[in-house]
Amino acid sequence: MKKIIAVLMVAVLALGLVACGGGTKMTMGTGGTAGTYYAFGGALGTQIKDATGITVNVVSTDGSKANILGIAEGNYQLGTVQSDVMAYAWEGQRSFEKEGKIESFRVIGGLYAEAVQLVTMDPEIKSVADLKGKKVSIGAAGSGVYFNAMDVLAAAGLTENDIKPQYQSFGDSADALKDKKIDAAFIVAGPPTPAITELCTGNDAYLVPIDGEVAENLMNACPYYTTHKIPAGTYRGQEEDVTTVTVKATLIVSASASEDDVYNLTKAIFENPDAIAHAKKAELSLENATTGMTAPFHKGAAKYFAEKNITVDAQ
Repeated sequence: MKKIIAVLMVAVLALGLVACGGGTKMTMGTGGTAGTYYAFGGALGTQIKDATGITVNVVSTDGSKANILGIAEGNYQLGTVQSDVMAYAWEGQRSFEKEGKIESFRVIGGLYAEAVQLVTMDPEIKSVADLKGKKVSIGAAGSGVYFNAMDVLAAAGLTENDIKPQYQSFGDSADALKDKKIDAAFIVAGPPTPAITELCTGNDAYLVPIDGEVAENLMNACPYYTTHKIPAGTYRGQEEDVTTVTVKATLIVSASASEDDVYNLTKAIFENPDAIAHAKKAELSLENATTGMTAPFHKGAAKYFAEKNITVDAQ
């Protein structure tokens, strides 16, 4: 009888673990190791595992587009993406014009502001217009950063032909700036961004504002951008706030993920953000999570937000 009871208790425990996600394993695509996606993704993965039992394997990738394609191919179940790149995928435009519409993912929620950071060590570069004729890193061809750079340049009356474009990752851009192989770089990530933090330590690097008429032109042409202030002291030597523009870092999930699993991990993130071991947790909020999304939410995420009296479009 004791053996039977012991077996039953083990079975009940196992069922409980499966019910709260203990049997689920997911892979999360993030970004380069020098960016915020990777570090914050690791913190999210730890919180999800601790709160739900769902095991999240966080991997470094080439960023937003790679993560969306990875989910479509079944290699990832979760991914961090820029809100604008997500819109391109859902609509089959710009960086996804070749692939066409991709509808194999759903939204969990917006996470934090991804600032378009224009960094340089050239004292002659004080505005976007000053990039004319300069060697500028604009991200990998077709990447989210690339289109952000194109949008900002266009808002300043410039094109890709007006600069000497370099197609580099965050880490490579920082190294190239230090080695004086380029004059400036666009880095789109939540500040403080590790690549820029490292660059500003021991180097005379600084952020170039993206404001005034350039910002107005940009937001009129692309309404998913908003203005954003990077507070003084975010980077070494930054004595004043720097105004720039931003899109939103967003967590997406495979459309085929179970409603229960997605409900549980959404709750794990937004119910107790203070438990997440990363500074970006300060930007997590229900409003930030549910506004400005151009693709539908997963039904599991929608279920959690409905409990908070927030209705989102879900499929």
